[in-house]
Amino acid sequence: MDKLSRLATAGIPFLFVISYDKQTVIAESLDNLKQFKVALHSKPSRTFKKKPKLQRSPIDFLEYKKAFDQVIEKIKAGNTYLLNLTFSTPIKCSFSLEEIFEMANAPYKLLCKEKFVCFSPEPFIKIENNVISTYPMKGTIDATVPNAKEKILANEKEMAEHVMVVDLLRNDLGIVGKNVRVKKFRYIDKIVTADKTLLQVSSKIEAKLSNDWHKHLGEILDAILPAGSITGTPKQKTCEIIERVETHKRGFFTGVFGVYDGKNLESAVMIRFIEQGSDGLVYKSGGGITIDSNAKAEYQEMLDKVYLPI
Repeated sequence: MDKLSRLATAGIPFLFVISYDKQTVIAESLDNLKQFKVALHSKPSRTFKKKPKLQRSPIDFLEYKKAFDQVIEKIKAGNTYLLNLTFSTPIKCSFSLEEIFEMANAPYKLLCKEKFVCFSPEPFIKIENNVISTYPMKGTIDATVPNAKEKILANEKEMAEHVMVVDLLRNDLGIVGKNVRVKKFRYIDKIVTADKTLLQVSSKIEAKLSNDWHKHLGEILDAILPAGSITGTPKQKTCEIIERVETHKRGFFTGVFGVYDGKNLESAVMIRFIEQGSDGLVYKSGGGITIDSNAKAEYQEMLDKVYLPI
């Protein structure tokens, strides 16, 4: 993390990539990107005559439910109130990782050559004019469901999950900033995929940083990672439970990546993530579990998040 602070203090524009467990921290100058390609808020750089074919081979529901039930037990015991449970889904795709990066229509895209691609809809933090903002996303519904917007906003389980994440991230920003406030609460983002449109519920939280935040960028990121939206609350205990119940290593999945342009910073949570494994491609996805969660609905949400945004 110290390298991030040094680069920011020097005003050098750079890309940073941080794994979920914070054990791997990469920083590359934007003038000399070797391993990565990054795109923020850009249109797809390439179009293809044929749509990519995506074949999923998800884990069995009973295997999912085994982990789900363990999480519910921990919730009933008071050890966690919200836990983001994730799994790996082996896939076959007619496009390469680089082709997926080029064709994906997503606000935050990252390619690690021959290793993984991420096309995330979820910002992590932005820092501009000494103000730090974060944008938790919790609550997803198929846009074709009748009255989808009204249903997702009225769903008590989704509301409780979203409130818990907002409260967690308010506390996180309070560690590094002052005058924390929820600027916008539960608004709707639209996500277009290859075969459907999803509605996603988001909020915006912000706080004031000191004028010399550049010197402390590494400390700021270290203090608020891993991202609360992909862990749960309370964060430390929930992360310990995640380590025990999940059947895969997250690696860079649910970590963060971002760009410091010399003055300001923008970053994203690494969700919607495809990784090159030893036996082929793996798509990692999941969702938040609360006491009111339904195993079949959560399993379906995990599968719904295995998509290509074109």
